[in-house]
Amino acid sequence: MVARRLSLWHDGGVGDEHSLKEPVVLLEEIFPGDTNAYGTAFGGKILALMDRAAGLVASRFAHRHFVTASLDDMHFSAPVKQGEIAEVEARLVYTSKHTYGVKVLVYAVDKTEWQRKPCGQGVFFMVATGPDGKPQAVKQLEPEGKKARRDWDEVEAVHKAMLGRRRSTAGN
Repeated sequence: MVARRLSLWHDGGVGDEHSLKEPVVLLEEIFPGDTNAYGTAFGGKILALMDRAAGLVASRFAHRHFVTASLDDMHFSAPVKQGEIAEVEARLVYTSKHTYGVKVLVYAVDKTEWQRKPCGQGVFFMVATGPDGKPQAVKQLEPEGKKARRDWDEVEAVHKAMLGRRRSTAGN
């Protein structure tokens, strides 16, 4: 696995305010052991990359350990084929008291053209945990600009719907 250096460390360093708002980008070539009988990456392989990127972007922003609480609004639109590179881009877009909402996009990159083809996206909810495994309060994100506000509103709605489903099933 390759993490693009500029995506993890901006010129100002890991703690630089600008770098904290940049996405984390992971690149991984898809080999035969990563694929199904059709020569396309297993969905679980892509989900694992997405989960890893979501955890990294959350940890970089808050300087804490995070676990995956849930993922939602996940869909694949095209496969990543054997021999292509899976490019996974995670961006922190929403925060609540203990939870970060991370939008994760997946692209397939052909090594001869180096063009990105959108393949999927999802929203991962990451929870900060302390040494005792209990949720910890986290640093809050302030959305800047119209796109950031739209992303925040979209992921906040997904988060509230997920919590509503959880509450309704807990009563059964």
